Parts: sequence; C-alpha cells; structure tokens
Amino acid sequence: MRDTRVKFLVFLFSAVLLITSGCERRPAEADADQMALRHVLYSRVSGLDPANVRDTYSRLVVSQIFEPLYDYHFLKRPYQLIPALAEQMPQISEDKLVYTIKIKKGVYFQDDNCFPQGIGRELEAEDFIFSLKRIADIKNLSPNWTYIDNRIAGLDEFREYTKTCRSAEDVDYSRNVEGLSSRDEYTLVIKLKKPWPQVVHSIMANTAFAPVAKEAVDYYGEDIISHPVGTGAFKLSAWRRGSYIELVRNGNFRGQVYPSRGEEGDAEAGYLDDAGRAIPFADKVVWTIIEEYRPTWLLFMQGKLDASVIPKDNYDEVMAGSGELTEAMKQRNIHLKTFSDPSTYWLGFNMADEVLGPNKALRRAISHAIDREKFIELFFNNRHLVAHGLIPPMMPSYNRRIKEKGYSKYDPEKARELLEQAAETNGGKIPGLKIAMPGIDTFYRQYGQFLKRNLNAIGLEVEIQYTDRPTYQERLNAGQVQMFASGHSAGIPDAQDFMSLFRSKNGTQAANGFNYSNARFDELYEQAQVMSDSPQRRRLYRQMELIVLEDCPAAFLNHRVAYVLCHDWYKNYKPHAFAYGLSKYRRIDKAKRSAYNELVKKSK
Repeated sequence: MRDTRVKFLVFLFSAVLLITSGCERRPAEADADQMALRHVLYSRVSGLDPANVRDTYSRLVVSQIFEPLYDYHFLKRPYQLIPALAEQMPQISEDKLVYTIKIKKGVYFQDDNCFPQGIGRELEAEDFIFSLKRIADIKNLSPNWTYIDNRIAGLDEFREYTKTCRSAEDVDYSRNVEGLSSRDEYTLVIKLKKPWPQVVHSIMANTAFAPVAKEAVDYYGEDIISHPVGTGAFKLSAWRRGSYIELVRNGNFRGQVYPSRGEEGDAEAGYLDDAGRAIPFADKVVWTIIEEYRPTWLLFMQGKLDASVIPKDNYDEVMAGSGELTEAMKQRNIHLKTFSDPSTYWLGFNMADEVLGPNKALRRAISHAIDREKFIELFFNNRHLVAHGLIPPMMPSYNRRIKEKGYSKYDPEKARELLEQAAETNGGKIPGLKIAMPGIDTFYRQYGQFLKRNLNAIGLEVEIQYTDRPTYQERLNAGQVQMFASGHSAGIPDAQDFMSLFRSKNGTQAANGFNYSNARFDELYEQAQVMSDSPQRRRLYRQMELIVLEDCPAAFLNHRVAYVLCHDWYKNYKPHAFAYGLSKYRRIDKAKRSAYNELVKKSK
C-alpha cells in the first residue's frame, strides 16, 4: 500500500536537487555546465533492488535504472503499451497460456565491478528467468510474489523447493521451471497455469520484474539493495540515505529517441519539439529527501526545484478565484498541470483486531463519523474527490451510481446510533482505539488530529501513533496496527490492482493489510482474473466493490486530482498515471533556468 501523498511523486518527479550542509560536495551545484533534473522526495527510499521494491518512492528511482519488457508510450492517450526491452509485443498461443517474447539485441548492462574487467555484458533471455526465480525464492521474501503466485507453471513448486534449502546460497537457480524457458539467447517463453489477460501489464510492464544480472547478485549479496546494476538510461552515482540519491547517464544505454507521435494537441503544447532526438537529455538526476512541504515550496520558488505540488497553506498564493494561476505565478512563467490520479485513500481497519474485526457496527460508525468534504477542503483546497467506493472515477469499471449507496455519507447521528450497537456487540464501552500514521511531519500530524476530532465527536477515544514510513510499514506488514491511514494508486489501467488488495490470499506481508477475507469476493476475483477486459468483467469488479463496501474493512476517503506546478524551463513534463521511468524524456532549458535565477536575485 502507498501513503496518502505518495502518488504525487510518480507524476512529478523523475529527478532532483541535492541539498546538504557543511562542506560536502553538492551534486546539483557541481558541474554547473551539466543538465541536471532537480526535484524532491518526501520519504526515504527503502532499497534499489527491483525484486524487493513495492513502495512508490523506491520504484520511482529504480525505474530510471532498470527496464521492463514493455512500457507505456510517453505521450499517447489512452495509455498504450509498447516494447521496451522486448523487440515486439508477445506472441500468444491459442489457449492463451504460452507467451513468446523476442528480446532486443545489443542491450547491455551498465559497466560494474561485478562483471569481468568491469565491463557490462549483453542482456539475455535467461536474465528474465533468473529475476522471476529470485522473486519466487522464499529466502528473498519479495513483496512482489503475490503478482505471480499460482500464475506460472512450475514456479510455485520452485518456491516450495527454496523452503527446503538451509540458506540463500543453497538455492539452485539452474533448477528447471516448466513455465520459464529460453529458446535461444534472445527468446523468452513464459507458460501460464491458466489464462491471465493482465500478465503483460502486471509483470511484463512492471519494473519489479526487470532483469537483474546474476553476477551482480552473486557479487554484492545482501548489499544488492545498494548496488543496482541495470540496463536503463541512468545508473547510481551516489546515495546518502535519508539525504539524497544521484543518478548519472548510463554510457551503455541501448539508445532510444524521443517519440514523434502523441495525441491531439501535443504538438501545440510543445511535447513534440524534441521528436526524433536521442534520449536521455539530462546528464544527471538527483532526488533530495525533504519530509516537509514548506521547505520544498521555498526551494521551488527560489528556482532550485523544477516542479512542485501546491502545499495547502500556499494555495491562495498560487490559485486565483477563477481557477487559474495568480498573476504572481504567471510573471514567474510557472505553469500548472492538473490531472486525475487512479487512486483511492482510506482509513483502514485491521480485521484481525479483536475489537474492530468482529464489530461491523463499530467500523461503520467510524466511517460515517468522518467528514470527507471538510477533509478535502482543509487538506486539499477542494481539489480532490470524495471516495464513495474503492474504484477511482477514471477506471472503466467505475460505478457512477456508487454515491447513492451512501457508504461514505457523513452522518454523525447515524454514527452514534451505530456506536451504541457496537457497544452491545463488544459487551460494553468501546475501549480506546489507535490510528497509525505513516509520517511524523506537519501534514500527518494535522491529518491525525482531524481524524481524532471526528471520532471524538461521536464518543470514541483515539490515540494517534506517528512513526516514520519504514517503521509504519513494518508494523503494518506484521499486522501490528489497529487502524491505519493509507491508500493505493493503480499501477495498471485496470481495477484488478485495487481488487487484489482485498483478496484473502494476499495477506499483510503482500498487499492485504486489512487482513480481510470474504469467500464470495475471492470467488469473483478468481473469475475476473482470467477474463479479458469486457462488460462482464467490469460487472464483476462492481459486485466485488459492493461486497467490500458492505463488509467495511476501510473507510474510503478521497480520490486524488493532482495539481502540479513546473517552471518554464522544465520541458516535456506531460503527466502520466502509470509510467515511472520518465526522467529520460525530461529536458531543462538552461538559459531559462538562469534567467529565472537572475529574476530571483533581483527580487531579494
């Protein structure tokens, strides 16, 4: 799961400024003649090994270093998959079980000490097989196993075999897996156990399943999380945990050009100005980790960041009553981008908790006690949408009549009635409850206090637990939280991404942090996952959504509508809902950046 702010970063950031103190080298300021993308992350990165990356922050960085078989076209809408490391789209057997993928020739891993003489070798089909086996290997505890659990012929048996090995070193990766084979160095064959129409979107276009060189894993061992060795446009140059991450161009990058076609209006918007030019444009990509909005905003206005969200406290400074930018913003040649995010955010309930789990009336009382419209007004300046259900409005399966069901209606009187029922079920007064927040900054502290006030108003006592994100995630995965503020942004343009969060088999170590289980939901899930996109499958998704809403494992709060500011010098910033590895397309007009800096100096 991803926190309530995280998806901003997917759209905003593919690079960043370094800000450190003292006399250390400052990457974004050194080598001023180089083109550097400069942005910010609001949380620490957990690691840079694709197999063990599930959070958006880490994936954002990893996706600049590693590449999947397929990726989304940068400009075209509706979103369209195109070959990345694959030569062409997969050949699919008549029974929809066998996928044959031709791998591009002439793709090389970056130079690294793990290779003989430090020279990167050519990518082969076996690298994809090795990477899939790594995710299946129980010794790696990959959070991405749920994507392929019971999907690929023989891979579950390989996972069971790894359980019998005493140590990670004892696992034999040359062991045959029926559903994974290579006909030659450039031909990968994947055989499924049953049809899975979303397989290309779910794993072949997912950086978590990008090829990792066995030499790198053998050479670095457990420290592979700090030594990514990929085929992407950039490679790691420096990583000071909790401070910054710097990437530089990968000299072995296979070569790619900026797209020459997009959607209607792209040419007029300048998105085709670089058509046919070699990418990447930037020499380096630097992310600085700053866990507060206010200092980030100040840096953006000083011209030290290329793009920024609009902090709620600065909204009136940015937006005029007409919905346009204020004159002050226009004079600085700052541009506004708005777009819908395929996201839903919630206050989740741990269904294994002895107080919340057996007490549906209590969960419903909490849901009706939360004033979602006031929440969106206070924290997002009325920019977001109330979540009346689980599926975001931009999804084809969205139920446009879901509001009529009333599951998200603010009704404190009804909440108090339900709380009386909850006390009877509990055998007495409801004890104090606890809400885990995935951050300690001002945003999360205010968010936590808002929830506490809402629940106090109906007679519930609540303690807010503020922790850093890694600690929060550890506790959530271990089932040690009672209630939790979280959310999810879809990685594919299909509601299955949301449905998987409530599948009983996907426990807290994977995606189902609610510990939710419903046999009927699981039955419909199994039906839907083998169906291609169709009206029938969309109806199943809507049925599944209603089951979840009726069981109330979460109080769904909001869907994000992103408002992003970028400087005039930040070129080719076109919002994308599903792609992560976009830094290679971005470009800086250094003359305009310099002119802005002069403007800032004169205004002091």
